[in-house]
Amino acid sequence: MRESETAFARFHPPAPGSQPAYATPSYRSTALRAPLRPLVPLAAGVTEAGGPRFSPAHFSPLADLTRVDGGEAQGQRIIVAGIVSDEDGRPVAETMIELWQANAAGRYRHPTDQHDAPIDPYFRGVGRVFTDAQGQYRFVSVRPGSYPWRNHDNAWRPSHIHFSLFGTGFAQRLITQMYFEGDPLLASDPIFHSVPDRTARERLVARFDPALTEPEWAHGYRFDIMLRGRDATPLEE
Repeated sequence: MRESETAFARFHPPAPGSQPAYATPSYRSTALRAPLRPLVPLAAGVTEAGGPRFSPAHFSPLADLTRVDGGEAQGQRIIVAGIVSDEDGRPVAETMIELWQANAAGRYRHPTDQHDAPIDPYFRGVGRVFTDAQGQYRFVSVRPGSYPWRNHDNAWRPSHIHFSLFGTGFAQRLITQMYFEGDPLLASDPIFHSVPDRTARERLVARFDPALTEPEWAHGYRFDIMLRGRDATPLEE
């Protein structure tokens, strides 16, 4: 078997039910954006697959979301760390991860967010980190609060952090959300349950990690991300 065939044989598509469906009736806004016809695959050209190159040389890391202009954000400080890998467990090195989340009161630092919760002037709300040669990443934030989102009666989103991962070009961007273990709102959240398979959903939940926790300073959570394959983290392309 040729080398190219060997590499191809190692690829495994996601297991059925392990990725979110385009249309989830309980997640009401999917009715407005889910495709109504079968998708048409388009061949990637040089522009889509060949660039730009995202690196710390062009995008400065912002790994601490809790400090702005010398002030410190309110809320439970957390450390989030993990490894980004491919389906064979190999680390994905030097990939850019963009982050965004609500503050400890459940409000985004964005003009369209009109939730009746205080804005924290010292919480950045967005960040950017890069994996190292071993695929590891780490950032500091505060645990985000829940917020109402009017999807259904008395609907509240669980605490979560958005992740956007970039490859070597714009066409290789993947998005996911990280949740926190033990959050009672997970049981009724239609976005979380848009992933049908329970085992796959659990890959979206960060686990408390005493080894990452720093005494008298911050709780630590581990969130590993697998980009493709049968055990891939649920992702939105």
